[in-house]
Amino acid sequence: PGPYTLVLPNPSRRYRWLTGSRPDTIGIRIPAFEGLGYELLGRVGALAGTSANLAGGPDPHTLEEVPVELRAAAGAVVDGGALLGTPSTVLDFTGAEPRVLRHGAGPVAEALRIVASVL
Repeated sequence: PGPYTLVLPNPSRRYRWLTGSRPDTIGIRIPAFEGLGYELLGRVGALAGTSANLAGGPDPHTLEEVPVELRAAAGAVVDGGALLGTPSTVLDFTGAEPRVLRHGAGPVAEALRIVASVL
C-alpha cells in the first residue's frame, strides 16, 4: 500500500462485504503503484481487496510472504516488488475532527493538508 489509509463515512452502508463490523465506515487505501500495478489501476479505476495477511499474522513485504491460501483465492495477483517495511498511516475522518488511528509511513500533517484541499 501507499503511505495512507483513510477511514471515511459510508452513510449508505454500501459495500458491506468490504466494511466488516462497521458498515457505516469504509477504509480506503491510497496505493503507491508503479509499473503494471499503476497501469492496472488506471484501466479499472478501483481495486477492492483485503490485507495481504491473515488476521494477526505478520505483514508480508514480498509476494512470496503472502499466505498461499490468500494467493490461491485471489482473482489476480500483481507482484510489485518488495514493499516498504512501514505500514500506512491510518486516519479516521468519520468524526467532527480527524483522528490518527495508526502512525505509519505517511506524515499526518501532509495527509490533513491534502484532504483539506479537496473537501
